Amino acid sequence: MPRASAPPTSPSAHRPLPVVVYFHGGGFVSFSPASRPYDAFCRRLCRELRAVVVSVSYRLAPSHRFPAAYDDGVAALRYLAANNSLPAADVAPINISSCFLAGDSSGGNIAHHVAHRWSSMTPSSSSTKKNLHVAGVVLIQPLFGGEERTAAELDLADACPTLTLATADHYWREFLPEGATRDHVAARVDGKGAGASFPPTMVVVGGFDLLKDRHLRYVEELRQRKKNPVRMVEYPDAIHGFYIFPEIADSGKFMADLKLFVQEYTGRPLTN
Repeated sequence: MPRASAPPTSPSAHRPLPVVVYFHGGGFVSFSPASRPYDAFCRRLCRELRAVVVSVSYRLAPSHRFPAAYDDGVAALRYLAANNSLPAADVAPINISSCFLAGDSSGGNIAHHVAHRWSSMTPSSSSTKKNLHVAGVVLIQPLFGGEERTAAELDLADACPTLTLATADHYWREFLPEGATRDHVAARVDGKGAGASFPPTMVVVGGFDLLKDRHLRYVEELRQRKKNPVRMVEYPDAIHGFYIFPEIADSGKFMADLKLFVQEYTGRPLTN
């Protein structure tokens, strides 16, 4: 069951709120919506965005390898589309025509693949798809990979304790099918394969993140392929996972940038 948080009630409490379906990081192998860092982060998103945040409790590797996390992400969207509500009695009404997919690190990877699956469906192939519109996708330093090392992976391999190259390689060994390499489609994400119907996308890049070259390439490929807008926000001094720490200045800047993106694609100010 996903974990849902809603902003405090206000005079506009009866107006349906946009939904952010969130996929937590942790290299596919750790954390959950109830983990303290992600519970706090999602509550912060909820307050800042004036949105209902649904944090998905997807199955973890290595007990559940590819594609379990992606399957669980799609199942969460199907649930929302079929019910147009959440089971918690204290959660405000939701507007699933303004649904955003978001995730950080491995959760950003999941958000990409779930968005790709959802946008590739046709209403005839899924009776529930027409009920839920993905208004945008937010990929926060997504965990992408490949066998060939990038310049940033070599230069920043051990520069940041929140994600080293050895740790990233370990995550892929745990998540990918037995015997697969990092060139597997789950890891080596090709923005050109997203398709013209892929939703408007925001990609967050950190200057001291060893994954940054893969993010820049992904943005370039998306812009070449898709018709919907692609917004890249780059924080030159940011390490991997900076957004989790509200005391870091770039974390506040990120939240402001995210608010602008969500506001643009909901078509209304995100105010109390």
